[in-house]
Amino acid sequence: MLTLKNKTAALIAKAVEDKFGAALLSGEEIFAMLEYPPDKSMGDLALPCFRLSKTLRRSPVQIADMLSQSIECAEFSAVSAINGYLNFKIDGTAFARRVVSDVFEKGDRYGSPECGEGKTVVLDYSSPNVAKPFHIGHLGTTVIGHSLKLLHEFAGYKCVGINYLGDWGTQFGKLIAAYKKWGDKATVEPGGVDELVKLYVRVNNEIGREEAASLEGKPEGTPKHSALADEARAEFAKLEHGDEENLALWRWFVDVSLEEYQRTYKLLGIEFDSYKGESFYTDKMPAQVEKLRNMGLLEIDDGASIVNLDKWNMPVCLILKSDGTTLYPTRDIAAAVYRKGEYNFDKAIYVTSAAQSLHFAQWFKVVELMGYDWYDKLVHVPYGTVSINGAKLATRTGNVILLKDLFAEAISRVRDIAREKNPDEEECQRIAESVGVGAIVFYYLSNNRMRDINFMMEDALSFDGNTGPYAQYTYARTCSVLDKVLSECGEMSCATLGEEEVELAKTIAAFPERVNAALSDYEPSVVTRYVLDLCAAFNRFYHNCSIANCENADLKQSRIALTRATKQTLGTALHLICMQSPEKI
Repeated sequence: MLTLKNKTAALIAKAVEDKFGAALLSGEEIFAMLEYPPDKSMGDLALPCFRLSKTLRRSPVQIADMLSQSIECAEFSAVSAINGYLNFKIDGTAFARRVVSDVFEKGDRYGSPECGEGKTVVLDYSSPNVAKPFHIGHLGTTVIGHSLKLLHEFAGYKCVGINYLGDWGTQFGKLIAAYKKWGDKATVEPGGVDELVKLYVRVNNEIGREEAASLEGKPEGTPKHSALADEARAEFAKLEHGDEENLALWRWFVDVSLEEYQRTYKLLGIEFDSYKGESFYTDKMPAQVEKLRNMGLLEIDDGASIVNLDKWNMPVCLILKSDGTTLYPTRDIAAAVYRKGEYNFDKAIYVTSAAQSLHFAQWFKVVELMGYDWYDKLVHVPYGTVSINGAKLATRTGNVILLKDLFAEAISRVRDIAREKNPDEEECQRIAESVGVGAIVFYYLSNNRMRDINFMMEDALSFDGNTGPYAQYTYARTCSVLDKVLSECGEMSCATLGEEEVELAKTIAAFPERVNAALSDYEPSVVTRYVLDLCAAFNRFYHNCSIANCENADLKQSRIALTRATKQTLGTALHLICMQSPEKI
């Protein structure tokens, strides 16, 4: 519809100029005014003329009447004026021919706005904390972030995917202390992150027990204490000061974690261009702190160095603790400066939980105050929280669903179903991975990203209704149909089309507009909902219109062409939401 809307806007602009004098409105201005009528009997596109009334000094009814007599287009069967609206009724057959021709001409670029040529986007997403499990709470940043990367690549941008690993911080002091106290290589090496998590949970529980014990029989207000917590702080201090033993343990923990994360990324088809984590920026922060100090932006508050953001109705932004150590804003500022120098980005996107919105607003403002003229190229894309049966996720207590376990369960269920129809074990595994993982991804990306999700395993793995398996099965159905008529694939004929065929063409035509909306709103669920619309339109067409066995040769040719166009568009749409397009299920 985007092509037709642009064409219609240009025709209206020309008609306005012919009827009312010099070009009073541009095609772009008219495009923004075009609407889709709520009642299809009124038409497929409409221009409300009320806003033109003041500009043209005529009544909306008169404007609509005059314009309706001046516009002709082969893709419209009627142009009418009704109560101040200029309504356009599509000629379904002519419209479908143009849409399908457009899909065939552009191929896998059909739907791309091609707006990113010569521009670079840096995307910071996924970014799990090292030595902690990759769980359902990480699914949002991972699949939303990767879908946005795919959308920007589709639009022509050069994209740099960055996995900003949480590979530094006091938690490593706890982990090192726990490993030295209870761990050994023979256990951790085969057990991987699971064993590191056990150590992390154990040390936190022990610290909690010691702190509780320290308060027994003591008066209210007595500070709690844990010898193990002191030990953990000392281990992290040694790490920060370059102790070789602790550095070797830290590097090993990172390697063990990455090895497991990579298995999950492989299932999702995700590759990153950079794994530079928090530790990489340790030596890059002092320069930014010094710049803040030299610009007079740093203030001392109870020993800590802050940037006052009262003027912008935000709390102070902490840059240095009272002991001189840095915080997350310091690290994020240093990382942004480095990335601008390294990649010269036109836009830098950060995909994190909505709970971090204030944090990003604060350091974005600090970057602006520091005089970096690219401050307005920083974009935070927040998303809602995930809970399990209403309970908050917590690594310390073990209340998590690990992604590897979730995917394994989904794959296992699909594999059992696939075996009933396909004895080939290798083929079954391929289908199971594609459909099982796709079911989880589709379930998550079906929701508006700001919506909080109470994760229910059964809902996520359901293969009934508007689900990922349904979408992938529809794609496989298009492939099956085309396999039967391979020698007859060609362009659309001039045969008159029926309602289901025209509605399918209209749905295919909506794809470029949906891609634009997903990009502008940073909202992959727009594409997910489109996938469901396209599947529904194709399945109505499939059930009501004979394709391979159609006796009318011209009509058969057109239906085959519509199926080809559906396959192309659906395959692209599935790719944009991190899903595979299996040709057989």
